[in-house]
Amino acid sequence: MYIGCHLSISNGYENMAKTAVSIGANVFQFFSRNPRGSSSKAIDMEDIDKMQKILKENNFGPILAHAPYILNLASYKGRIYGMSKAILKEDYELLNSIAISYFNFHPGNHVGKGVEYAIERIADALNEIITGNENTMILLETMSGKGTEVGRSFEEIKAIIDRVKYNELIGVCLDTCHIYSAGYDIVNDLDRVLEEFDDIVGLDRLKAIHLNDSMMEFGTNKDRHAKIGEGSIGLEAIKNVINHPALKELPFYLETPNDLDGYKREIELLKGLYYGH
Repeated sequence: MYIGCHLSISNGYENMAKTAVSIGANVFQFFSRNPRGSSSKAIDMEDIDKMQKILKENNFGPILAHAPYILNLASYKGRIYGMSKAILKEDYELLNSIAISYFNFHPGNHVGKGVEYAIERIADALNEIITGNENTMILLETMSGKGTEVGRSFEEIKAIIDRVKYNELIGVCLDTCHIYSAGYDIVNDLDRVLEEFDDIVGLDRLKAIHLNDSMMEFGTNKDRHAKIGEGSIGLEAIKNVINHPALKELPFYLETPNDLDGYKREIELLKGLYYGH
């Protein structure tokens, strides 16, 4: 089982890997830069090499970088759109150069301009950024549908992918909290939800799972993560997700409201519920 959580890059790459090992994780996620700002740190290749050594020695799965929240590739405002493209491009080039497997981002908000406009805007940006020569895969995250978010449905995700020239480098990160809040009933009908995903997007595109419980009820379009087993999704449904034949080999990244001790407890809990443990 590949299971881990979100870690801070503030103390460097090697430290993230050491922290992951200390809490029993064998994957992790980190922000590619300040999540609510545009600042980024210079790369120390010695630090990267030390991280890669730890990952190899401990049989880690794919590492996932998360783009900062300030990006909006669906924006009609030139300054925001340009900044978002520049940051995504710079971070994508960097992550590719240091062999990070996945780069996840929130598709964006159309802010009243409409979904079709947003989808074209996002795809145009990705077509500027992806050259086809990269190894890092960009992942579109499934969203809860609050406000004018794009990516609340599998159809919207598919529409973006279809417009990207080098879409072999585009995958999907499925967030359990988000899709439950968006109206996909993974509690009572997980099989049907995954069949729908397969029919529309294709399960071969699904590369990662953000494993979160939800503070909000089904179909509320609200993005509020809860600790595993303490929300409206519940432990039994989470157990079904991690053991589903279509999902169990994927990496799971926790984004629950926890400190490191809390993540360690959740990782131990989930490993105990995983049939392959």
